[in-house]
Amino acid sequence: MSFQSFAFLLFFTALFALYYFICKGKVKWQNLLLLVGSYFFYGYANWKMLPLLVAVTLIYYCLGLSMRSARSEKRRSTLSTLGIVLGVGLLVYFKYLNFFIDSFAKLFESLGLKANIHTFRIILPLGISFFVFKLISYVIEINRGHIEPSRDIVAFATYVSFFPCIMAGPIDRPGFLRQLDKEREFDYGITVDGCRQFIWGMFKKVAIADNIAGCVDSVWNSGGFAGMPGGSLLIVAILYSFQMYMDFSGYSDMAIGVGKALGLKVARNFNYPFFAVNVADYWRRWHMSLTSWLTDYVFMPLNVRFRDWGKFGMILAIVINFILVGMWHGDNWTYALFGLYHGLLFIPLILSGAFFKKAKLKTGALGLPCLKDCGRMLLTFLLVTVGLIIFRADSVGHAFAYLGNIFISSILSFSLENRHLQCFAFILVTMVIEWIQRKKEYALDLDGVKSVALRYVIYLAVILVTLVFSTDSSAFIYAQF
Repeated sequence: MSFQSFAFLLFFTALFALYYFICKGKVKWQNLLLLVGSYFFYGYANWKMLPLLVAVTLIYYCLGLSMRSARSEKRRSTLSTLGIVLGVGLLVYFKYLNFFIDSFAKLFESLGLKANIHTFRIILPLGISFFVFKLISYVIEINRGHIEPSRDIVAFATYVSFFPCIMAGPIDRPGFLRQLDKEREFDYGITVDGCRQFIWGMFKKVAIADNIAGCVDSVWNSGGFAGMPGGSLLIVAILYSFQMYMDFSGYSDMAIGVGKALGLKVARNFNYPFFAVNVADYWRRWHMSLTSWLTDYVFMPLNVRFRDWGKFGMILAIVINFILVGMWHGDNWTYALFGLYHGLLFIPLILSGAFFKKAKLKTGALGLPCLKDCGRMLLTFLLVTVGLIIFRADSVGHAFAYLGNIFISSILSFSLENRHLQCFAFILVTMVIEWIQRKKEYALDLDGVKSVALRYVIYLAVILVTLVFSTDSSAFIYAQF
């Protein structure tokens, strides 16, 4: 069951009705319903991993209470460290154990040593990177004194497993628990706002990302790009950048929209990243919940530790941080290289001082970005596209082969099919709309349009286009992480 399925529509309609009309005025009952619904949603996708989710939730709940009753700061810090180690251990076991085993086996073989090493059959739990980061931040925030441990097991379990976010984020911080302490009453305006954000996310996923997927996968999955013109490979790479954005930001919009409809504010995850004028600006706008999480819990502590080394220390902290950003995605050297690549792109920004300045866009004629900012946006987009080629590749060699083939064959030679033109038409229209709406949380926020009739015509048009251009639905890209 996923956001774009009919089964989800039935599930959410039933939960919404029970939530506001049966559980109205009863916070504990609302939380319990959300918990049951979240476990059903997760179990529907992968019931075998549901016991793991329940078990780690109970462990961290007890760990939080133990930190609350700790008699010394040292013991509380020790328990916090235990929570961090446990969380990292879960990620290492489920996501990276076989990767490390394979890597050591290949290393031994390259040295001429026989390695009788076998991997394990490990099933990756859906959303583990997302809910483990929630749990780690929970014990860190308790240790820092920013929050009090939750004594309400139902509310805590709901925070960990909240169904709109458990599969692919956003990664909410423990402050989300405060919302679960309050009664949520039906608010027509907020519910409508959530619905239209959901609709916009659905449009980006179904009408754009899923259609682009066919163009991209036909090249990448076949592995036959060696004979393709360089220009065609560049077009596919550009399309993949937009597929990734439309797919992931579409999911985030849908998750946030569902949260709003339930009276809960989910963390914002995207802020029009393709309008970024440098890589630092891009990462302030892209996957914001992950970026801010790693900034607070990895980059800042490392930056403090390396501060005596000046700018070199900051560069080292950034590079380590982004290697972890890459490795967070999975067990492939391509992800580590992707992170390293982005970390290295920060070096000229740190040395020039641009890293410390918040980018401001300047508009020119017709409200369009000025020529200088257009150039900076284009350069940033191309740098991001190169990184996403590495990200999409099956191996490091595969990535370099793709990049090399772009320039080995004529980059000015390419072919465009009707489906490519359709995708680019949708992309262009969407980018124009997002530019016009860039000061809004999402592009379908039409509160500024005074005509109610016009607003609903636009909503219905977006829904109609989504239905007409829907294709074979593909899984959300970030659900695999």
